[in-house]
Amino acid sequence: MSIMPPRVIDIALHNTLRPGVEASQAIPPGMRMGESLPLIPPRAQPTQTEPGEVPQEYQQHQPKGRILLYWGCGASVRAGQPRVIDLARAKPTDYAQAFAGRAVPDRGPRVGPAYALYPNERNQVSLSRDSSLVGEHQVRGDGVPASMKFTLGAAQDLMPAIDLRTTGKPQDSMGTSWQPVRNARAYYLHAMSQSGDDLIMWSSAETPDTGMGLFDYLSPATIDRWLKERVLLQPETTQCAIPQGIFAGGGRDATPMLRMMAYGGESHIVHPPRPADPKAAWEPEWAVRVRVKSHTMAMLGEEMQGRRGGMGAAPAAASGGAYSSGMGGAPAGQQPAGEGGTDAGNVVNPVNLLRGIFGR
Repeated sequence: MSIMPPRVIDIALHNTLRPGVEASQAIPPGMRMGESLPLIPPRAQPTQTEPGEVPQEYQQHQPKGRILLYWGCGASVRAGQPRVIDLARAKPTDYAQAFAGRAVPDRGPRVGPAYALYPNERNQVSLSRDSSLVGEHQVRGDGVPASMKFTLGAAQDLMPAIDLRTTGKPQDSMGTSWQPVRNARAYYLHAMSQSGDDLIMWSSAETPDTGMGLFDYLSPATIDRWLKERVLLQPETTQCAIPQGIFAGGGRDATPMLRMMAYGGESHIVHPPRPADPKAAWEPEWAVRVRVKSHTMAMLGEEMQGRRGGMGAAPAAASGGAYSSGMGGAPAGQQPAGEGGTDAGNVVNPVNLLRGIFGR
């Protein structure tokens, strides 16, 4: 059973000349969302949890049970697995660190009232399956330079949905396979389920890690480094087996949840461009960062085996992109809605699997 959150685009404008002022972004016809998008300052929000962090409400309760970590693609459990983290004996800082796992560098600042955002309370229209970012974009507003116009090409367009197929039962080795995703630079899979008071986690990485911090955009340098360290799967990979029996103990009421990422590229656009002469004076008027990725979720289980997803079939995947626009300084960022926000989070929230461990 595959689950497809909507296609999502996140835009965050940091206007240093007029922070917190409304703006608009003219968009190409191919986006199928009208002529422009309103960029609106956000309302005050409660403190958000970073990917991989244990929410504060869970840190206030003494945990019980264990985290059992498995890793690597293959039909059988490898020697030395699982790695066991006993939450009942650990200090809060210890299990919080265990959940954080490998950190994703440069997630960008948490946006606040000084930014103008899309989606917002005035407009939350999602992209259609035929939408494309290719074409000319222009940001307009009080304090925004008239020159803030840029063109996105095919390499910066939204990534396709992940066409994922899963087979097998929890007591068996479960298989995952997918079609290559256009512009994907790497892949990552992560599954989790509950068995009594224990939380079982598996990832496609070749290193043990809870993996909760990897569901975010990655810079090209980070992707290259983690490919070399075999944390991520190579872009030519099209299948990965989950070891036999690691999720068999949870019973029928503890269906394993699988999440998969296809990491795309990152582009930086600056105006005026940096001079070829490093000694020449350079004062950029604005900067834009464009990031793309595709994300899918699937519930693994006896009745759902072999169900195939796709944009035209059963819901399967989400693809998204984010702009980070800065004026007069380095690009700024926004936490994508699909990362624990209103889109994917309303479908399946992985943190809900922790409630039994933390007595909630």
